[in-house]
Formats: sequence, structure tokens, C-alpha cells
Amino acid sequence: MPTTPRLLVAPVVGLLGCVGLVACSAPATQPTGEPAAVTAGRSDASAFPVTVDNCGVEVTLEAPPERVVTIKSSMTELVLALGAGDRVVGTGFPDGPVPDDLADEAGDLPVLAERVPSSEVVLEARPDLVMAGWESNLTGEGAGERDVLAGLGVATYVSPSACKDPAYQPDRLTFDDVFAGIEEAGRVLGASDAATDLVEEQRAALADVEADDRGLTALWYSSGTDIPYVGAGIGAPQMILDAVGLRNVAADVADTWSSLGWETVAAADPDVVVLVDADWNSAESKKEFLATSPATQNLTAVREERYLVVPFPASEAGVRNVEAAAELARQLAALDLG
Repeated sequence: MPTTPRLLVAPVVGLLGCVGLVACSAPATQPTGEPAAVTAGRSDASAFPVTVDNCGVEVTLEAPPERVVTIKSSMTELVLALGAGDRVVGTGFPDGPVPDDLADEAGDLPVLAERVPSSEVVLEARPDLVMAGWESNLTGEGAGERDVLAGLGVATYVSPSACKDPAYQPDRLTFDDVFAGIEEAGRVLGASDAATDLVEEQRAALADVEADDRGLTALWYSSGTDIPYVGAGIGAPQMILDAVGLRNVAADVADTWSSLGWETVAAADPDVVVLVDADWNSAESKKEFLATSPATQNLTAVREERYLVVPFPASEAGVRNVEAAAELARQLAALDLG
């Protein structure tokens, strides 16, 4: 099992000041003058230090992080849902607006970059924790290598569902995996009580989702024109389709996301197409392509406009998966399938 040395999270300002990367200044405070982590009502600070094995990297935090940078909407929304939005000092790679129920918690979050922020931009925010939706966000070309950031006193955490090492990647993602990830993030943030409450709410909501029993098939279409990039058989799209009662035409592909030739899609002729809606690749643009491309315009679902739409952040493992399943079930029930 690959590991790296334990990351002892020291005050990031002092470390960065010593190497001259950023100017030193006081930690962010609330109007009371106390650090945000104190005034946010954390009930489990006494549980620290916390150590987690995260995609093969052993991460230890000595105290609840006070300055958090999030990368990808799925991670930003997780932090918001756990009531820690007051500690977010920067976000990167937003895939769309936060849902209405998190809008108040989000406020005006500072966006560091429309894609993955550079390490220089991240360090200027003086974080003590960077939480990333993808492992690929934490590279030398991205927000910084994990060991380099650790040497500067910045801990890193990646969504466990996004681990690429086979030793850590779920064989087939389940809602139990998603809930376990929420609870682990709660421990990392010092928000375990909030995580427990959130998981209980989501389990109850998931139990109310009624799966369709007609044996309908679906293509989960994320992006790509020459070759589509689709939700495959072991990630969040498969998990959500299972909950809705739809059979994924790419279920036999042992990956979270994968390329799939249009010839294969045409042979499957799915009953419905799930369109992923992102700011950078909208569902409407996909509809236009599907209706005009010779490779897709004769698909039954395209001719009859049997589309379901899911926001991009809900297509990755996170706090929006249960609501995505419930919403897709509602959309499916509303379709006239003859």
C-alpha cells in the first residue's frame, strides 16, 4: 500500500513566510476576532489530530483547518454542505452554480481560477488545506504536487471516489462509499456532527427514490463529438442509473468514465440519453449536436427527444448524488415513452 510521510500541518503562514513565497498576515477571523474554525460551532475539535489514508497518502491534521481551498464543484459543495463555507479562502474549477440550498452558505466565494489554479495562486491564498475533486488537480502543472505542498505546511485531500490507484479506487461505487466519503471529510474538517446529520438525511432521501421497473436503457453522455465520453460501469453515473432503474449501455466498461464509439451507442440504441450540463459544455449544445450529427440523429432517443439532464457536479461522487437520482427519476417518469 503506497504511503508518504505523515503530513504534520503547521501554521501555513509561518512556513510560507520563511521561504518568501507569500506575505505573512493574520489568519482569517470572524467579527468576534476568533478564528473561523472556532466561531463556526465545531463540536469535535477535541477529536484532533486526525489521520486519514487518502489515495495512498497519509494525511494528518493537528487541528481543524482554518483556511481551505477547494478545487472542483463537487468538493466545494461538500465543504459548504458541512457548514464550513466560512473557512473557504478560494475555489477553483467551478462546473456551475451551487444549488439553491447551499447559496446562502456559499455567499461570495473567491474564485481563484476558472480551471485548476496554479500552485502560485493557491499559495497566495495561504491555505492550510487544499481539497480536490480529482487527483490530477494536484500536480506540478496544477495546484501543486502533494509532497511539495506538504513541505510548505499545506495538507491535501482528494475525493476518495476519485482515487486512480486500483488499491484505492472503488470496484464499483455505491452510495455507502459516497456516505463514507462525506463522513471522512467531516472528520478532516472537524465537522463530524454535521457529516453524520447530512448522511442521515441523504439515506432517508435515497430510500424515497422509486426505481423504474421497465428495463429501460440509457446513455450517460458527458462530452465529446467524434468519440463520446460517457459514464461507464463503476463510477457515480452507474450508481445513479442503478438507483433510477436504468440500464447503462456502458455498464460493461470497468471505469468511472470512458470513451465509447458512436457505433457501439447506435447498436445499443438507448431508450433515453442523460445529458451532463456544465458551464463549459451545456446540455443544450449536446442536444444540437445529437440532432444534427449523422452518427446520432437516427437514435430513437434523439428522434423522440428522450433526454434527462443532470448538472455536472451531481455527476461526480458527492453531496448531490442522491438529489440527482431523485431528479432523474422525476424526469424519467415525466417522459412520454409510448
